[in-house]
Amino acid sequence: MTFDEYRSHDALGLAALVGNGETTADELLECALHRVETTRSTINAVNRMLTDRARSRLQPPLTGAFAGVPFLVKDVVQDIQGEPTTMGSRAFVDHRADEDSSYVRRADAAGLVIFGKTNTPELALKGITENATFGATRNPWATGHTPGGSSGGAAAAVAAGIVPMAGANDGGGSIRIPAAYCGLFGLRPGRGRVPVGPAQAEVWEGASSDHVLTRSVRDSAAMLDALAGPDTGAPFHIAPPARPFMQELEQAPAPLRIALCTHSPIGGPVDADCRAAAEDTARLLEELGQHVEEAEPPLDGMALARCYMTLYFGQVAAATARGRDGDFELDTRALAMLGRALSSGEYVTAHQQWNAFGRVLGAFFNDFDLYLTPTVAARPAAIGELDTPAGERLGLRVLSALRAGRLLLKSGMVEKMAFKALERTPFTQLANLTGTPAMSVPLYWTDDNLPLGSQFMAPVGGEGLLLRLAAQLERARPWWHRVPEVAAPGPSQP
Repeated sequence: MTFDEYRSHDALGLAALVGNGETTADELLECALHRVETTRSTINAVNRMLTDRARSRLQPPLTGAFAGVPFLVKDVVQDIQGEPTTMGSRAFVDHRADEDSSYVRRADAAGLVIFGKTNTPELALKGITENATFGATRNPWATGHTPGGSSGGAAAAVAAGIVPMAGANDGGGSIRIPAAYCGLFGLRPGRGRVPVGPAQAEVWEGASSDHVLTRSVRDSAAMLDALAGPDTGAPFHIAPPARPFMQELEQAPAPLRIALCTHSPIGGPVDADCRAAAEDTARLLEELGQHVEEAEPPLDGMALARCYMTLYFGQVAAATARGRDGDFELDTRALAMLGRALSSGEYVTAHQQWNAFGRVLGAFFNDFDLYLTPTVAARPAAIGELDTPAGERLGLRVLSALRAGRLLLKSGMVEKMAFKALERTPFTQLANLTGTPAMSVPLYWTDDNLPLGSQFMAPVGGEGLLLRLAAQLERARPWWHRVPEVAAPGPSQP
């Protein structure tokens, strides 16, 4: 099988080829392995290879919806027994998982052949994928720029043609942001739809959800069918869907009332191309018979940002307590300092505010079926562009040495840090704190051929509605013909 043939199919398509004997799982794995190597220097999407594990799973009979299809998991949460889950950090390179996660067990049961792990920023903390341990992952559409984060390795791997879909998770936009920057479909399931156990009951107080990044909508739907449903002891038991998610794709959604908002909820700038992406999507929706009007839920965006950053600080403090402080990057240590300076009461108070956001959004969805925004507020940053400046790094070292986190919390700097951290990606955190499903759909490319996604949010339990609409949009404006030409295969490449 040539690379062009391999890349011309989605995951379900490759599984069908294996099933009818037109190719073999061995051939598909060799294509994937070769593509990892030919893109390693330009993309750097994969930080750990699991080739022996993959080859051990090629023995027939291969069963499941994705039988024989190569697959990559994210190096966060998606544990594989005996292998490190490093979270992009030197601190955890030797911490090996005691057992497979439910995610990995269900991916195995679906017939996927896991052969590696994808790169992520340290502790999955940023909307870019750069770390001191494994280096930067680059965007296949523009290799001088980020693919987004924190599932940037996954997105880069799919966009570069290493795999047709890859494991991802989303605690603040980490599926949707890289989907937007890499021309992919990215669905973040609602809280409790996909379990994260057994090592954890919930990730980031339930703000994080696991799923995949894909090229096709149907792969996302079929994978959600494979992953959804609680595992034993899971704290969330969301109502099961009325029918399999794959069946949602068979019919167009009824006429919908969709709210559109293109300005930042925290008052920052929104790039003209990012606004244009959402506005262009709105026009397409109107052509398809949907009703779109400008509206937004009456939320205090900065209050939500402060609550999100409080979660962020506290979770970093907890994560870094499991490793040696000197093994973490300076930015991570500074965030942990802020988390340690929070009182438990402050953390709980911020968490309790999530309910208010959820109630306001729920009332908003009494009037609208979906909420449309740009996925991101800025084009992808250049590699290294968002590094902490030297002067600020010196200040962080001094503050860390003085353990001055409490002083910093009281200074008003937290609000400034929240704005700076979220200015480029302010639209995605609302879904995380409210537990609602959301997706980024790749319908827009800039004049210089960079993809930018449009985000849709749905009420709790609305994954089926999102998938129905995504399938309608995919049929109306297919994006399959759009692929980056990074590391184009030579005549000898398989």
